[in-house]
Amino acid sequence: MARPTMNDVARTAGVSLKTVSRVVNGEPTVAPDLAARVRAAVESLDYRPHLGASMMRRQDRRTRTIGVLLEDVSNPFSAALHRAIEDQARSRGVHVLVASLDEDERRERDLARAFRQRQTDGLIVAPTASDQSYLTRFTGTPVVFVDRGPSGFQADTVVSTNVAGAAGAVRHLVAHGHRRIAFLGDYQRIPTAGDRFRGYLQALGGRAGPVLHDLHGEVAAERATLALMRRAGAPTALFTSQNLITIGAVRALRRLGRHHQVALVGFDDFPLADLLDPAVTVVAQHPARIGRAAADALFERIDGHDGPPREIRVATTLIPRGSGELPIRGS
Repeated sequence: MARPTMNDVARTAGVSLKTVSRVVNGEPTVAPDLAARVRAAVESLDYRPHLGASMMRRQDRRTRTIGVLLEDVSNPFSAALHRAIEDQARSRGVHVLVASLDEDERRERDLARAFRQRQTDGLIVAPTASDQSYLTRFTGTPVVFVDRGPSGFQADTVVSTNVAGAAGAVRHLVAHGHRRIAFLGDYQRIPTAGDRFRGYLQALGGRAGPVLHDLHGEVAAERATLALMRRAGAPTALFTSQNLITIGAVRALRRLGRHHQVALVGFDDFPLADLLDPAVTVVAQHPARIGRAAADALFERIDGHDGPPREIRVATTLIPRGSGELPIRGS
């Protein structure tokens, strides 16, 4: 059976070929009743436009697609980022292609090239690779970085106030009497992990407690927390610098029966954190705001803005819930 064409859609809907083209390309100038007829015809015929041909016909040469490369779309933070970007894109009639990088440098480069080969109008990237200079070859493809800053390439970047947020979390624990405050962090090479560690050190004035880096994921964090809390002179409080690390630490404290004894503040909120006992005090990022800001910056660039690269910072919020307010016990 032959693949349906735009002419078939026009005949089925009883409209002109030009009207079908406008609807398919997301132009807002078509009367709602005509647009509804065209969409019904597209669905009934299972019409699939040829993106390459469509781009050739459009004067602006755009495909109305953008690529989004995030650390892990199953992570609640990444998922919220994705949804916010998608909502902004949908309001402009733009489709989103998304992929997970899994902290794999080669995967970042390969996926960025693959999305560019698909003629995406721009890219939003949460960088994993230690060097983004490969993007200098992506002439004509705007790029915006999200959550983390780039290296070797300059472009708009949208990030949380990581240093200030981490410092505020640790000062909150100090205010409740804690001095032996452990830091549990993700891979040291991740810029946000480094920023949050700097905030931790800043708040303690160099009097760092136990420091554990390179805890990537819940399982690693749980194991490390169990070992840490079984040591002599264990910390009285934990600052966990990423949501999956927080989950692993909470599980460890519960296994040890010490979740009401050891204070904890985590960086990043996560689902059901407010329903635990005690509820988890967090430094909440605002992924929806970050995603919207990243999408808006990218569409500005796609529309022709050529000003210097900008760093857009989205403030974090400390949410006291109980775990970060536990008083110090013992010495």
